[in-house]
Amino acid sequence: MNMRWSLDELYTSFESEEFYQDMDRCKKEIEEVKEWVKINLSNQGNPIQKLERYISKQNELFLLLTKLYSFAELTLSVEAKNQQASITIDKLEEWSTELTEPDVIFQKWVSSLHELDSIISSSTVLEEHRYYLESIVKKSKYILSEKEEVIIAKMQNTGSNAWTKLQELITSTLLVDITVDGEEKQLPLSVVRNMAYDKDAEIRKKAYEAELQAYKKIEESSAACLNGIKGEVVTISNMRGYESPLEKTLMDARMDSEVLAAMLTAMKESIPSFHRFYRKKAELLGYEGGLPFYELFAPMGEANMKFSYDEAREFIVKHFRSFSDQLADFADHAFKNRWIDAEAREGKRGGAFCANLRSIKESRILTNFTERFNDVSTIAHELGHGYHGACLKNETYLNTHYPMPLAETASILCETIIHDAAIQSLEDDEAFAILEGGLSHAGQIIIDIYSRFLFESEVFKQREEGSLSVNQLNEIMMNAQKEAYGDGLDHHYLHPYMWMNKPHYYYASLNFYNFPYAFGMLFAKGLYAEYLERGEEFVKEYDHLLSVTGKMDIVDVAKMMNIDVRSPAFWRSSLKLIELDIEAFINMV
Repeated sequence: MNMRWSLDELYTSFESEEFYQDMDRCKKEIEEVKEWVKINLSNQGNPIQKLERYISKQNELFLLLTKLYSFAELTLSVEAKNQQASITIDKLEEWSTELTEPDVIFQKWVSSLHELDSIISSSTVLEEHRYYLESIVKKSKYILSEKEEVIIAKMQNTGSNAWTKLQELITSTLLVDITVDGEEKQLPLSVVRNMAYDKDAEIRKKAYEAELQAYKKIEESSAACLNGIKGEVVTISNMRGYESPLEKTLMDARMDSEVLAAMLTAMKESIPSFHRFYRKKAELLGYEGGLPFYELFAPMGEANMKFSYDEAREFIVKHFRSFSDQLADFADHAFKNRWIDAEAREGKRGGAFCANLRSIKESRILTNFTERFNDVSTIAHELGHGYHGACLKNETYLNTHYPMPLAETASILCETIIHDAAIQSLEDDEAFAILEGGLSHAGQIIIDIYSRFLFESEVFKQREEGSLSVNQLNEIMMNAQKEAYGDGLDHHYLHPYMWMNKPHYYYASLNFYNFPYAFGMLFAKGLYAEYLERGEEFVKEYDHLLSVTGKMDIVDVAKMMNIDVRSPAFWRSSLKLIELDIEAFINMV
């Protein structure tokens, strides 16, 4: 089976006639929006018609703009040096800044309307976009003047956006010097990082040491990128009047501090259980004083689970079908129609992601497949994101933007389906290996995510005072790991450069892209427990829940399933499921 995706459904090439036509149309539509706003939003007359018209224009324009941008961005993600893709992205980002002024004018105009509730209630179109319009009013106090907003948007193209691209380029093209089978090689970073899952302990350690050594080649440039991005975020947050970047993140996440506090409270309470898991794993692997960082993903048990790409497809589709035919059919369609790029190769970015393409009602998934069960789980995770997008396919573009914490719900639920299916269908040694792998993954979502939250919080705090050196960043990262992992890790073998490895730190518009993963996993576990109890009846409600995530706050989405996310009790109940698995792991050996 072909392990590279097809982007032909977007455009066949950057030279295709359709691509040129859409670029021209996009530029013209941006100019039309700018002109329309100047003419029509100078007064409050005919608010219903004007709101309907502007919403229509936005939905149409952004479907086109994101289609073009997705084609370029997806191309660049697998061809780091593709100049046409880079030029296209630069051009689209420049054009997008032209929408800043009309968008600010519209937001201020909406906020100035009297009796907005009555206006919305008078129109089917506006009622459909109620959440979008009410959110504008809620955020209006943080909007600067039209001139200031335009300047910020333009400067970001040569500021944070440029730093992000540089970091993506240097990590995608970084080659690691490593000796494999007695032969000196230069391998892509993603390939070497995958060696952390190798059955050979010597290879795991060697890969870890080679990885850390390789980062020294790009540590100063990466620190410059991170300082540039975080410095810009701090400056703009202060200008807008946010108490901190975290306050803005929570508002963008449609989440309040009470929800975050409740979740973090439960997470901190569960930390000792994870420390027990890491110490037990260290003991089984023959280590004293905790687990070395390079052994976090060391496979356990005698199982030799290898999955070809075809076998991965069969396993995922089969077990997705136990949940619902819709989910299984979606996954099978994605494999069949080459929505997935799974082949690891030079010039391709590491990690995994799913891009939901609203313009063609499809998705594209990037992974780096190496035949391990963890890779099967990763594909299932990304297919969950794609399925979430499919549940939103009948919504307008403006109603498809769900917050980051809910973004991880469908993906982690799909992971859970695959994980549980593997444990139930395999022999004891294999089930033990899957159980340990699942706990290692849970540790990443709870313990490592907590360390990342601590790291980013401290970076923002110190960045207020000035730029941070490589040594400072390394020290902050190691302190965060020590606090989160405690005596579960051997403090002589930490990962000081983990701030270079996670691309989430380098997105100016996605700060604190860490706690949403913990939210997603624990929320998904709560939903999965509900599914086990209710079966098919739950599936229909679940699909509906996913379909409205673009137009509700998190608290209200959770209430649809009678869940109170402001209560630590809910989070404790989800974490309890993991703690029971930890006990099972310890008692199995």
